[in-house]
Amino acid sequence: MLLLLVACSEPSLPEQGFAGLGSDATGFAQVEPGIEIRYPDALNQHPEYRIEWWYITANLQSETGELLGIQWTLFRMADSPAPQQEGWANQQRWLGHVGLTRANQHLFAQSYARGGVGQAGVVISPFSAWIDNWSVSAVDADATDFTLTASTREFNYTLTLSRVGPEVLHGEQGFSVKSAGGQASYYLSLPFLAVSGSIQIGDEHVSVKGDAWLDREWSSQPLSADQQGWDWFSLHLDQGDKLMLFRLRHAHADDYYAGTYIRADGTTESLKPQQIQMRPIRHHSVANRELPVAWQLTVEDFGIDLRTQALNPNAWMATDIAYWEGPIQFTGSHSGKGYLEMTGY
Repeated sequence: MLLLLVACSEPSLPEQGFAGLGSDATGFAQVEPGIEIRYPDALNQHPEYRIEWWYITANLQSETGELLGIQWTLFRMADSPAPQQEGWANQQRWLGHVGLTRANQHLFAQSYARGGVGQAGVVISPFSAWIDNWSVSAVDADATDFTLTASTREFNYTLTLSRVGPEVLHGEQGFSVKSAGGQASYYLSLPFLAVSGSIQIGDEHVSVKGDAWLDREWSSQPLSADQQGWDWFSLHLDQGDKLMLFRLRHAHADDYYAGTYIRADGTTESLKPQQIQMRPIRHHSVANRELPVAWQLTVEDFGIDLRTQALNPNAWMATDIAYWEGPIQFTGSHSGKGYLEMTGY
């Protein structure tokens, strides 16, 4: 998805948002409110829109009690609008990221593919998304259970993800606003996923269990041109509720906040920007950057007052488009675990 960063590096070009996500999207379908988003159809690709991603994180624990985290992400970005071209002329580009984090180790890999030749893609009924030998595939047409795989030189994993709660639509029935200017995406999550399986790290084999979160977003211009990056949290509260929060950082305006409170029964409430406070409380030097790896998160209307800490502050994804991504834990009004992503630092 993020290959436009190369273009953004030229100082003579106008602002285009982090990784080009705020650049002009003339000719592509636009995100508008009132569109019905149905599951599992929403897992399918939407090539009429410029960009989209399938994003999975999991907080895991081994049989010996060790905490680990994994990330699996597939991005699609179109060079030009429809009609779709055949074979090597296809205008779709694909990018995959996988990561593995433990307290003293962070590993990652990336993969690129061109559309139209079968190296990467997405099909539905049953759903499957893949790039090379990394894949997430539904076991049945209802997309209730999934198999998630990744294989790299340093690690691999095969995990089973089982839905234990409903899908969730963020914002206004899936219409998720990302700026005061109205930029938006369609945004659906599966925050209730139970995980089991095995991870291999070098010659070490680890059996794991835990909780996962799957995000689906698609758009043509999800950011405004001066939004430099974001801080995004997906949180599993110990009593069963879930919480998603994000802050989009502006170069010339106030930051934009949004989120969703998800009760254990799957009912939701969208959070307004003024309800959310996200305050960095500790920074850590990684990759010659100072990143906020501990946060105070407050949503007073829901009795939320949390202090987060990273399992591994060095969870830097040194991919071609670099960012921080890793598992976290939190205490305070509630305890639990989750994932944090920070871009644009």
